[in-house]
Parts: sequence; structure tokens; C-alpha cells
Amino acid sequence: MSLLVIGSTGTLGRQIVRQSLNDGFQVKCFVRNFRKASFLKEWGAELIYGDLTSPETIPLALYGITAIIDCSTTRLNDLYNAELIDLKAKYILIESAVKANIKQYIFFSILISNRDREILLIRLKLLIESRIQNTNINFTIFRIPGFFQGLIPQYAIPILDKNSIWITSESSSIPYINTQDIAKIVIKSLAINQFINKSLPLVGSKTWTSLEIVELCEKISGKRAKIARVPIFLLKLIMYLTKFFQWTWNISERLAFVEVLSENYNLTISINEILGLLETDITNLESLENYLQEYFQRIMRKLKELNYQILSNENLNQNNF
Repeated sequence: MSLLVIGSTGTLGRQIVRQSLNDGFQVKCFVRNFRKASFLKEWGAELIYGDLTSPETIPLALYGITAIIDCSTTRLNDLYNAELIDLKAKYILIESAVKANIKQYIFFSILISNRDREILLIRLKLLIESRIQNTNINFTIFRIPGFFQGLIPQYAIPILDKNSIWITSESSSIPYINTQDIAKIVIKSLAINQFINKSLPLVGSKTWTSLEIVELCEKISGKRAKIARVPIFLLKLIMYLTKFFQWTWNISERLAFVEVLSENYNLTISINEILGLLETDITNLESLENYLQEYFQRIMRKLKELNYQILSNENLNQNNF
């Protein structure tokens, strides 16, 4: 089976590529910058030039492809291109896939999207879901809540740098999941018929509030966090004001996502059904505790090595005088 991975240099995409290659798939990556994607070629993937902002590059990239795995999405700091990339270009990608007789299409959406249609990126995701479901392509839509990797800049780094962590007074429990686990599940699903034409949640085994994550980081790192709480009414007021000016739309959308994560959703979704189909035990999923433990251990080890080098250089300089 030959896979085309869209968004292959991203946080999730690169894990999809690595796992696909490990499992023996022929992998092609749809990229616009060969230099930036050179590490994928070193892993064994083939780089195919393509740019979602130039939809005419899409059809040729599908030659010889069996399945598409679409990991791409607009960045929150580039919302001006959101409709072009996450709607128009994706429509062309889907129609091109139909014409190319692609056997399977995997798309990543957002877990809580049905509750927050007013947010631009979520609204676009839902439109793409609908378009895929109305084709004759075999599809699987995985709805994901958030990655372990995203918690590092949001919580871990501010604690280490002694900066404030901004959270709202209310916080939902989010079942974060490691992108490596997502990649393993997704690639295994390609060979299982029960995943065909399904929309499924792909979540971690445990839910976490913002405060619980902060407390976990404090416990592992041995450092105290500086927490700044933002009242939810103030957040909504800022969102309302920033919608009036085009240059503040990015800010408004970012705040909208913060508000989504501040609502008290009752996420009782279980991943047992999916893992049952894969004949995988839930204990095989990496826990957030282990993930953060490994991260902080690496950072502390690097800091010790750096301090040792600094002290060695100081001693060497003193001996030279």
C-alpha cells in the first residue's frame, strides 16, 4: 500500500510518517519545502512537491497512491489562509482523490467540534467531514482532543522559565493523547475493515484539567508554578471586542479555543472500543505522567551538563591566570 501524508512535517504528521515506514508502507509526503522536510527523506519517505495554497499541485501528487492520510490544518497564527487551506484546497483534494480512485482517506477532526460550530477552524473541519462522508471513498475520521506535545510550551516551559501560566477559572477535563500512540492506532486501522466509513474519537485513557496538569508538572519538576487566572466573563468580553477588527481576528479565534477548553464538558468517551478492534490493551498507551517525567528528566540532565561545562570553563580560565 502506498500512502500520501498531507501535513507530514507537523507534530502529528511526522509520527504518522515514521510509524508507516516502520510498518513497511511506501510513504510519500506532500511538501512545499524540500529542505524543511529533508529529515523525512532521510527516514525513507519520498518527497512530492505540493502546496495546499496552490491547489493545482494536488492532482499530480496522487499518482500511484492507495490511501491519503490528511494531518494538515491551518495554524492559529495564519487564519487569513484558513478558508483557502482548510476548505477550498481540501475540497479539491477530496475531489481529486475520487477521480484518482483512492481506496482510503483518513482525516483528523476535533473531538468537541459539534458543540462549537461558531469557531472558524472547527466549522471548516465539519464541512470537510461532511464532504468526505458524501463521497464513495472509504474513509475514517478520527476526532482528537489535544496532544501531549502541546502541553510542553503551555505548561512545562513556563514553569521552568518561571513565567505565568494563564488558565481560566473554569476548566474542562481533556483526554490528551500522545501523537506516537495516535500514529500506531491509525496505521493499524488501515488493515481493519471495522474502521471503514466510521467517525471515531481518538483519546487518551485519562482526562486532565489545567490545574491537574500544573500540579503534575510541579510534582515532577520540583518547581512551583506561577498561575494567573482569567475570569471567563473577561475572556468573552475580549473575544467580543477583537471580532470587530480584521487585524485582531487571529486573537479572537485563539481566545475562542481557550473558551472551548474552559467549558465543563463531561467527556466520558472511552477508547476501549477502538483498542478492542486493534487487539491492543489500553495500558499500552503512554500516560501523561510518564511523558512529562521523561521530558523533565531530559531537561534537568541537559541543565546539569550545561552547568558542569560552565564551571569547567571558569576553572580553566582561573588556572590560566
